[in-house]
Amino acid sequence: MSQTLTEIAQQLKDADKKVQLIYAFNGSGKTRLSREFKDLISPKVHEEETEDRYIKVFYYNAFTGDLFYWDNDLEEDIHRKLIIQPNNYTQWVLQEQGQDQNAIAHFQHYTSDKLTPHFSADFSEVTFSFERGNDEITENVKISKGEESNFIWSIFYSLLEQIISVLNVPDASGRGTNRYDQLEYVFIDDPVTSLDENHLIELAVDMAGLIKSSESDLRFIITTHSPLFYNVLYSELKPKSGYILSKFDDGGFELEGKKGAANKAFAYHLHIKNLIEQAVDQNNVQRYHFTLLRNLYEKTAAFFGYKEWSDLLDTVKGDKKAYCNRITQFSSRSSLSNEEIAEPTKPEKQIVKLLLDNLTNNYGNWPKKEEQHG
Repeated sequence: MSQTLTEIAQQLKDADKKVQLIYAFNGSGKTRLSREFKDLISPKVHEEETEDRYIKVFYYNAFTGDLFYWDNDLEEDIHRKLIIQPNNYTQWVLQEQGQDQNAIAHFQHYTSDKLTPHFSADFSEVTFSFERGNDEITENVKISKGEESNFIWSIFYSLLEQIISVLNVPDASGRGTNRYDQLEYVFIDDPVTSLDENHLIELAVDMAGLIKSSESDLRFIITTHSPLFYNVLYSELKPKSGYILSKFDDGGFELEGKKGAANKAFAYHLHIKNLIEQAVDQNNVQRYHFTLLRNLYEKTAAFFGYKEWSDLLDTVKGDKKAYCNRITQFSSRSSLSNEEIAEPTKPEKQIVKLLLDNLTNNYGNWPKKEEQHG
């Protein structure tokens, strides 16, 4: 039975757990859920309630990036800088708490120590320089979107470290600041999406360590589209259960609980397999299920060292070329074709089950449904 994101936000609140981990594909409502949760916990009733002493939810999501924007110096194309919009968060952590060097250290650790941020004296803007290894330094470089995301996360992470440290002092009168005394939740949505696997694992371990260091009543909700990030966090934090957030065609949502071993076996390809199996069982195969099937074939082929995903079709009875053409037709990544592609016919829908069975029976021991769901 589908739910609204408001109902799911209420479910997360009612769970009252120290840590809640949620996996979801991009576009499944993770960022919207963070906003719904924030509005549920801390609705803006009066203008004065936006002051720090009323903060109950501290969140990182796609909107966090809106606090930063580029001045590209379009006239001279020289003095490129990242502008930080005035806000209480960065002012406190950078200017009042002097965490700018920690933010720089975090950023360089996950990117490159040759790429250096330089904060202005009032922390209203940042420029970047790059050392090329031959005593040559390039000033005012514009960093990539991935690096920018990493930089913004590094500031947030430094702030989170400071908040946890402050709240770990049991007696509020002994804290360096009381602006976060009312803080109840930290909601983190996909912290960094551009890291390689090694750094992503390291980030998950570091974040888990930071969460475990929290001795206050602060509670954490983390959403991600990365199965690797999810798995490492689950292994490190060892919560009793995790969740998968799904979005339905009718606009509704579902938060499916995953307990115990189901999380340890959790992986992106298993979730894709479940989605395809459900569509087959419900006789509801759509065009996008061919895309999911192709994705599954590509990942399986890469795992077993096949040069092409279509090589896995050698074990299917029938016309391999025809099967390959059908998958390619419905999973085409091109949006430039003027040719209208019809919805799959009944025989074409049956191909999905046939080719999924091929993977299940011939390329590894896939967990059965009851094993996946615990």
